[in-house]
Amino acid sequence: MKLLTKSLFLCLAFCLTNGASAHHEEAAGEGAALPDRCAGIEFDAVAPDEKGTTFFFKGNHLWKGFRGEAHLSNEFFKELDDNHNIGHVDAAFRMHNTENPDDHDHIYLFLDDKVFSYYNYTLEDGYPKGIQEDFPGVPAHLDAAAECPKGECPTDSVLFFKGHDVHVYDIATKAVKIKTWSHLPVCTSALRWQEHYYCFHGHNFTRFNPVSGEVNGTYPKDARRYFMSCPNFGHGGHYNIPKCSEVKIDAMTSDDVGKTYFFAGRMYMRLDTHRDGLHAFPITRAWKEVTGGVDAAFSYTDKIYLIKDDQVYIYKAAAPHTLIEGYPKTLKEELNFEGHVDAAFLCPGEHIAHIFKGSSLYGIDLTTTPRIVTQDLPMPSALHDVDAALCGPEGIKVGKKTVYWIYPDVTAEITLSTEFSKMTPDVLLLEAMIVCD
Repeated sequence: MKLLTKSLFLCLAFCLTNGASAHHEEAAGEGAALPDRCAGIEFDAVAPDEKGTTFFFKGNHLWKGFRGEAHLSNEFFKELDDNHNIGHVDAAFRMHNTENPDDHDHIYLFLDDKVFSYYNYTLEDGYPKGIQEDFPGVPAHLDAAAECPKGECPTDSVLFFKGHDVHVYDIATKAVKIKTWSHLPVCTSALRWQEHYYCFHGHNFTRFNPVSGEVNGTYPKDARRYFMSCPNFGHGGHYNIPKCSEVKIDAMTSDDVGKTYFFAGRMYMRLDTHRDGLHAFPITRAWKEVTGGVDAAFSYTDKIYLIKDDQVYIYKAAAPHTLIEGYPKTLKEELNFEGHVDAAFLCPGEHIAHIFKGSSLYGIDLTTTPRIVTQDLPMPSALHDVDAALCGPEGIKVGKKTVYWIYPDVTAEITLSTEFSKMTPDVLLLEAMIVCD
């Protein structure tokens, strides 16, 4: 039910993350001006909290999230005040250590030779400590730090930056390996976000490989275009932000490793990256050949099927999403199906793709060549012309406009069962912490 609740009003997060005009930093108090990150600031540290909110630190101020004005750091981290002689932090990161719940998701802030450990904005007992107590072999006066979970690094690790040297700290063994990445700019802050790694320098950033330090693509890029909402900046291609009442989810699917995708207009969002905060991107960023939005989507055998008009695009589910050779194909060629597809879903471990079209639900056997339509079920009027559908452990989620249902039973019960949960917009208004016009 939690996944469904979040899925209902991802429109709010779409509104939040796609280039809306920022609340430009204004003067605070009696003429005291707050720092303006849109003027081009070199951050001291960048790190997400346990809820996925990213903090940007500069001097004794910080910014919470990708938009909004600056706040004094001690409004959130009360120990960052004169009592500890802290005017700024050198580096910060969020711990990834699922083997030790007492440390996992804590924010670590570094100043000179000291480290502070916070959870839910509360300083952990016994802190601050000397860096050597918690991270033996890691130097003082750091420039930057970033978490690196196992799978992206060989082991659960922390990357500590000082000059061009990177001290790779193994969380389990406490071993430190020093690498020199002279090709990378000196990072004044670093961030792991959406499974990518960013070195901030000046008001720019460079994306790098956390194991080799390799940089691919054209860098540096201006952080104001990607990591904050500033007037006259943005990378959304002049995307006009719709009102929440105008946004609907066009399609949704989960792949075999649990990555959940939502599509709305020409944007998409991954829900499983909530630890980094919800963020929408152009569909063409991941599936470059799909330029006009998505009508329906489902996943099958490590592949993602995206349907637009009468075309079926099949991609490898693993990133980078690669279009399978010979695609797109027409609906008739690939699925032996004709007409507009409203929505689609495929339940985990099964081989029947279910397609909503108008007032009917069709089943298509993906193990046969050519494909065979195995069912044609009439839908109750409430489920005519639906927008999106998804099958998962919680049941079958079906959405139409701003109302979403979840059915706990198998597909046939959609037409017969009255035992379903009906969800309407409310909860995520608070969770997204924004107001829609």
